[in-house]
Order: sequence, then C-alpha cells, then structure tokens
Amino acid sequence: MDFGNRMMQARKGKGLSREELGNTIGTSGAIIGRYERNDMKPSIEIAAKIALALDVSLDYLVGNASLEVKDKSMIERLERIARMPGNKKDELFNVIDAYLRDFKTSQAYSH
Repeated sequence: MDFGNRMMQARKGKGLSREELGNTIGTSGAIIGRYERNDMKPSIEIAAKIALALDVSLDYLVGNASLEVKDKSMIERLERIARMPGNKKDELFNVIDAYLRDFKTSQAYSH
C-alpha cells in the first residue's frame, strides 16, 4: 500500500474530512486529496505533521512499518525498551514471548 492510501485510511479511521485534516496541518482539503491520490508528495515536514495529526508513525505512512500504532503509550514503552541494555532487553523479550505463547495457546483452546 502506498503513502496516499495509508494516509486516506488513517484519516478516515480518525473520522476526519480532507478539509479538517488540511486545516489541522495548515493546508487545504484539495492538497490533502492530491496527497491521497499520489498526484504529489508532501515534504518531510508536512508528512510529519500529517502523521502527528493522524496519530500514526511516519514510518507507517511511508510503508516502512506495517503496524498502525495508535496507542502512544505503546510507542513510549518501545522507546524505553530500545534504551535498555541488551541483557535486560533479552530478559524482557523472554517474558513477553512466554506471555504471547500462553495467550495463543489459551485462544486455541477457547474455540
């Protein structure tokens, strides 16, 4: 999926019109439409404003991330984890992996 489609889906997911998004980032609804149709590409500064207004990462909009993270506390947690020393990250990931495995198992048996 390309920038324009990701942007449009995120905008619609927030329930914003093109005009509302345009007003939020300081441009027009017509320009937002051109971005969504991929008729033109925004500057990095404008793309960052769009991502902020839509509560998605810039990586998501440009296709470098497949996950549309809307929970800012999750992003903050990931940033804190990224700053942890390697051995502490490994310990945390082992706990997370065990929890995810147990959750998946419980889901398989609940159906």
